[in-house]
Amino acid sequence: MASKVAPQMLRAFRTAPRVAPWAVPRAPAFRRFFAAQAQEQPRLRLGSTAPNFKALTTKGEIDFHEFIGNSWAILFSHPADFTPVCTTELGAFAKLKDEFEKRGVKMIGLSANDLGSHDEWIKDINEVGSTQVQFPIIADADRKVAFLYDMIDQQDLDNIDQKGIAFTIRSVFIIDPSKKIRLTMMYPASTGRNSAEVLRVIDSLQTGDKKGVTTPIDWKVGDDVIVPPSVSTPDAKKKFGEVREVKPYLRYTKI
Repeated sequence: MASKVAPQMLRAFRTAPRVAPWAVPRAPAFRRFFAAQAQEQPRLRLGSTAPNFKALTTKGEIDFHEFIGNSWAILFSHPADFTPVCTTELGAFAKLKDEFEKRGVKMIGLSANDLGSHDEWIKDINEVGSTQVQFPIIADADRKVAFLYDMIDQQDLDNIDQKGIAFTIRSVFIIDPSKKIRLTMMYPASTGRNSAEVLRVIDSLQTGDKKGVTTPIDWKVGDDVIVPPSVSTPDAKKKFGEVREVKPYLRYTKI
């Protein structure tokens, strides 16, 4: 039976109509672009080096690592110019300029529009927020930086429009002077961020680096800190003075 079937299958294959390569349905160009971008996406883990890039901003062209220099930095993205939530956020961050500078932190925003749009939008931000935006905003109309930092919502990739445009989500990357990613926050486009929380976590990171401690839930500057498990209680008392032991693994101290 097998010997009879095989020749029949071979003849059927040889006589089957050929399909020209150009007649094979292909994914639209923008979907192929997004697939390629996804494959090239670096792993943005905490402690990994923040990917470098060059981009046009409202303050001129920058090399991101050169922009950071020896400072801390926050990179925060926005879905689009002239949108309500983004307008409130940019105004709030602009008002905190002095607070970020006290901590040695440079701010840089990103929105998926061109420079001309950014320049006009900043006028609205300044008016609505009664402030002056002084930090640069990256022009990322082609989403290159947004994809590099994975600032894309999966739903927008799955339901992308005919223009091949995917909205950027509200991402925050806190980067230290060694260009390492220290903390990330991801918000959906519908939810505005808490600017005070961004300052709080910067305080926590910088305090931990300087003092060799960790911080408990809801910690703010001036609150007790936690002695890391790697430090013995006798050593902690030598270093910090008074140590309050709640559990052998949970010990508080003041700095």
